[in-house]
Amino acid sequence: MKKVAILGGGPAGALAAERLAQSGLRTILIDDKLAWEKPCGGGLTYRAYSQYPFLLDNNTPKRMVSETYLSAPNAGRVKMSLTKPMVIYSRFDLNNMLLGRAEKAGAQLEKVRVNEILRQGRGWALRTRHGSIDADFCVVATGARNPLREVGTQWSASDTMHALGYYVPSNQPHIDVQFLAGLEGYIWVFPRCGHLSVGICGKGEPAQSLRARLERYMLEHDIPWKGAQFYAHMLPALDTRSWKRNRLSGDGWMAVGDAGGLVDPVTGEGLYYAMRSADLASQVLLDEAHAPLAKPAAYRAVIEHDFAKDLYLGSLIARRLFTGNFLLGSVPGRMVQFVRRSPRFRELMQDIFAGTQTYEDLSGRLLRNLNGTLQEVLMSFFFRRILPEPSKP
Repeated sequence: MKKVAILGGGPAGALAAERLAQSGLRTILIDDKLAWEKPCGGGLTYRAYSQYPFLLDNNTPKRMVSETYLSAPNAGRVKMSLTKPMVIYSRFDLNNMLLGRAEKAGAQLEKVRVNEILRQGRGWALRTRHGSIDADFCVVATGARNPLREVGTQWSASDTMHALGYYVPSNQPHIDVQFLAGLEGYIWVFPRCGHLSVGICGKGEPAQSLRARLERYMLEHDIPWKGAQFYAHMLPALDTRSWKRNRLSGDGWMAVGDAGGLVDPVTGEGLYYAMRSADLASQVLLDEAHAPLAKPAAYRAVIEHDFAKDLYLGSLIARRLFTGNFLLGSVPGRMVQFVRRSPRFRELMQDIFAGTQTYEDLSGRLLRNLNGTLQEVLMSFFFRRILPEPSKP
């Protein structure tokens, strides 16, 4: 293998290009936009920047956020400190930084659209408006709206969620997360450098309905949306059955990030999985222990072992987590109440925000802590009722 083509210049494609070029492999990254402002919050978890320290150690504008407010119907609002802060970028700035690292490592960047890919012998011919580019192997990093149907994940409407919102010229020091009645999703307010990303993601509901929910929230919270820049996007949120047949790689190609459906079905978070899958794909491509024909299967195996099993487990609980009931109340409402009253449950939620709490261990941790959590909740409720309020000065 002498030449690898990276199809797509988002975080997954840029990191794969950097890793491969650093190792001396001839690498060409092809994208018709290169750096662009993808519609999302732009938050990086502790798991992402602790595993890839360059995400923190750079001069690119970013926000470090250590507080969040969680809200749910009939449960009010609760403040929660983030023991491991979240780092928030503009996606344009983040992509630009990652592409710069790839180019510095020796990757060739081509700003052009790939219109068609053709398998030729053991290689590829990539058709663009400027002609044809040859490659021995393709890393597919084209995102959720992959126009190349021969490669990457295939999904139906049940495997996607809508994400939409506004970039609002305003500022605040904290993150807001608002759960909504009957919605498998949530509203977010993420502070970026110079503006807020105010958005909503949801599954099983039309985009027009989600936009109405979001604008109602913004009106109620005095967040001006008229005149603000609107954005909309589609995210993979694979159904449980789709995880079992996910088309992650094939003859001469591997899909990374959104193009491989590698997004958390609960939170919609994809940045960590984009970079982790790109890193693992690069390792497999560079590993001489795997013959070229065996590399797609080796990549599927390493992704399954590393995190895909956990995302599958997330798909099993996503709907119940957002729309289910527990102790005669909604699950999101109980979550907000438990965060308010139980230090054990608050630690669990802090780990979820940090990205360090897996779904595989979630049920076990909840069961182990349930008695203590309920005891803390009941004691908090009891003492709040019987102890007098402190006198105001």
